[in-house]
Amino acid sequence: MSGLLGVRLLLLWGCACLWLSSSASGALVISRHDEAIQERRGAARSLQKRSTNEVMVEVHSVTVDCTVTSRFAHTVMTSKAFNKANSSQEIFFEVELPKTAFITNFSMEIEGQVYVGEVKEKEKAKKQYEKAVSSGQTAGLVKASGRKMEKFSVSVNIAAESNVTFVLTYEELLQRKLGRYELLTRVKPKTLVQDFQIVTNIYEPQGISYVDAHATFLSNELLPLVEKTVTDRKAHISFSPTMEQQRKCPGCDGTLIDGDFIVSYDVKREKNLGDIQIVNGYFVHFFAPELPKLPKNVVFVIDISGSMSGRKMEQTREAMLAILQQVHEDDHFAIILFDSVIETWKDSLTKATKENITEAMDYIRRMSSRGTTNINDAVLTAVNMLVKDRQMERLPDRSADMIILLTDGMPNEGESNTGKIQENMRTAIGGNMSLYCLGFGNDVDYSFLDVMSKQNKGLARRIFEASDAAAQLQGFYDEVASPLLLEVDMHYPDNAVDSLTTSHFSYLFNGTEIVVAGHLMDNDLDNFLVEVVGQGLEEDFRVQGQVSAADWDVFYPDEEYIFGDFTERLWAYLTIQQLLDKSKSGTPDEKANTTAKALDMSLQYSFVTPLTSMVVTKPETEDSTSSPLIADKLTEEQRQQAEKMTYNYIPAQSYPRHYQPAPTYFVDGDPHFMIELPDRGDALCFNINDKPGTIFNLVRDSNSGILVNGEIIGDKKTPPDGKINTYFWRFGIVHQTLGVRLEVSTEDISLFQDGKWVKLLWSDAASIKGSNVDLLVTKDRSLTVTLRDSVKFVILLHKVWKKHPYHRDYLGFYTLDSHLLSPGVHGLLGQFYHGINYEVAHLHPGKVPEKPDATMYVKGQELNVTRGWQRDFRNDVKNGENVPCWFIHNNGTGLIDGHVRDYIVSGLFKSV
Repeated sequence: MSGLLGVRLLLLWGCACLWLSSSASGALVISRHDEAIQERRGAARSLQKRSTNEVMVEVHSVTVDCTVTSRFAHTVMTSKAFNKANSSQEIFFEVELPKTAFITNFSMEIEGQVYVGEVKEKEKAKKQYEKAVSSGQTAGLVKASGRKMEKFSVSVNIAAESNVTFVLTYEELLQRKLGRYELLTRVKPKTLVQDFQIVTNIYEPQGISYVDAHATFLSNELLPLVEKTVTDRKAHISFSPTMEQQRKCPGCDGTLIDGDFIVSYDVKREKNLGDIQIVNGYFVHFFAPELPKLPKNVVFVIDISGSMSGRKMEQTREAMLAILQQVHEDDHFAIILFDSVIETWKDSLTKATKENITEAMDYIRRMSSRGTTNINDAVLTAVNMLVKDRQMERLPDRSADMIILLTDGMPNEGESNTGKIQENMRTAIGGNMSLYCLGFGNDVDYSFLDVMSKQNKGLARRIFEASDAAAQLQGFYDEVASPLLLEVDMHYPDNAVDSLTTSHFSYLFNGTEIVVAGHLMDNDLDNFLVEVVGQGLEEDFRVQGQVSAADWDVFYPDEEYIFGDFTERLWAYLTIQQLLDKSKSGTPDEKANTTAKALDMSLQYSFVTPLTSMVVTKPETEDSTSSPLIADKLTEEQRQQAEKMTYNYIPAQSYPRHYQPAPTYFVDGDPHFMIELPDRGDALCFNINDKPGTIFNLVRDSNSGILVNGEIIGDKKTPPDGKINTYFWRFGIVHQTLGVRLEVSTEDISLFQDGKWVKLLWSDAASIKGSNVDLLVTKDRSLTVTLRDSVKFVILLHKVWKKHPYHRDYLGFYTLDSHLLSPGVHGLLGQFYHGINYEVAHLHPGKVPEKPDATMYVKGQELNVTRGWQRDFRNDVKNGENVPCWFIHNNGTGLIDGHVRDYIVSGLFKSV
């Protein structure tokens, strides 16, 4: 996509069928090289004077069809477009899919001719299509995109008055996490679509316990369009708005459909043996019993080296304080801090009494960053502590031992050879405990941590350096905080099954699920006895039972075909994933054997994995011959490297249960406007410069009667550098429907409601609860304004030293719950409340080395933008928190609708 020369129109859509912390999205991109395409919005008339050109590519349909059969998800994405122009045009197809999914098919139909991608061994594909290989890398159709996604993209030249249909298929086994499965569809159309449809069908013979469907963009008008039909074993969810229902405002081309459409569900679990499905000679066993929780013994090993200074340390401290409050009273825990020196809170693990938790929290509050990184000795200290406490019988017999390591860098103190460190850990742990490795940021050697954790009954997780890092850490702990069973073995008759996936599991955690699949040697189930054993809370767990095949024709009599070979493909998917994991460790021969098996199966089942590529040959045109492109599957190391190279700030995805991030829009400082977009892990910012006394419209929603204006004030006098800073010092807020008028200045707060004025002072902690508005004043700090059944605003007071020679007190304005405003909302901030579509490419050095420049494609224009930082003062009104953002120059020109002068109004409560 970065190679586009002209401006572009994006039609974003997509679907992902995945577990809780994944996400996906997609796009159909139409590129016009001969004329600029601009979006019309439902704004003030003065902003609609911009010229627009007719879009010559008509999007007939965008459909996402997802079928889930016993947790195995089969997703088909289809886009159809028509070139209305009298000349050929390049059309781009983009889809973002979960990085854990395997692409299985891609095709293009052009003028009745179908072009189908072919899965080949990666090395053979490279050699066969050398022209598609550049600098040792494939001309990839797949790129890293966010924490949990990767972007598939392809373009094709379409003749005048011709149609093109793109179809992409991918498959994935849903993983149960925190007690549910989740299917997430990210939809971000930049334009209206004639036939827009998302359909999800869930078939669970085990029985469906609940289904929930919601979306971040659903208004009261769109909510009834989500159709949900749930029976005992089937759920059908669809969302299909008409063009008029998609429209952001009457007569405009903007679309309301912008955000995440989420379906979550779980299944019934009535027996401890679990559920077994048998179809076409393959079986799959799902095991997730309801059992009492085991106590755990956890040692937190925390990197406090110099690279953890600043925000990383603050977030680690914040996460640890929250985690410690969740440690169960039956658990034991310890804390080890390390840089070049190893520091233990106590010499042994401590029971999680209230007194010990309080003491540990005080210890965490005092931790600070300092020297270099000695990972080897820090983890060995944790291992020895657990071993000693076991020998001294200080820990419960039936309890889980685990070490959670958090580090952001490479070992550079003590033992620095990563292979030697892995060997040391494997020897010391000896299979007697689990090691979980959390790699913080992009400088960590993730491959080293990944292998070391897998060698020691654990797993690795990347913690992305973003504003939600503390939530990521806490979210990971939530996943492993409640073990139910230890050393779980799934037994099946040797003479009845073969080709079994992994059947031994060190732990079963609450809210998760064990999945085992295999091939039946014959269809005689008389001797198919299944047994599950493990170590429970008070005694060994053992359950066994005879398997009987479910009659799918009885369960689903009206369904002629429900992805009939899903058990075999589920088995193949799971086997390949496990082989790829095993290929990272072991002897050279073991690695070679598992890699060869994974490759053979990837080719047999047409899965695009890290060992295979999909070759897509584009059709010949008048201007070019047929040109092959290669779609690869990225490894985590490749994704990490791509993020380093592209300054890809990663979106927030791993949150505590039921937590969903929301965009934040604010103006603060000199004055700096910020649009934070957590779904992209990104932010946009711009400054507005004008003379003191100017009043700007920030929010205007004529449908709900809400108006927010702000007046700027300048420094007391011109500073030595000659630059006069301006700030907002006064805001006027009106809700005409509710009869509310509020004036907020750096001096006081005045509310007009029910025919009378009420005045509050910043120097008092006060609150007003009215029928239509609530006010809460935090002394000399903030004012929270909550309008009934509507938006919430927070205004921060920045107090400056009274005798400061230049600066004055000023205000910051923050919007919460902006999605509750109507689609027609506008203003300098309001126009972004329902999202903004943009792309950033062509990163290159800027004037300041640490602030690179790039090209932004937004609203049919190409802007030069700079990577920089602005401060969010919500949590720290004095110092603020640095937030990375793309800075748009010249008063936001090109990003905001029209010109900044269009937003100047004549009075604090005036709309013009």
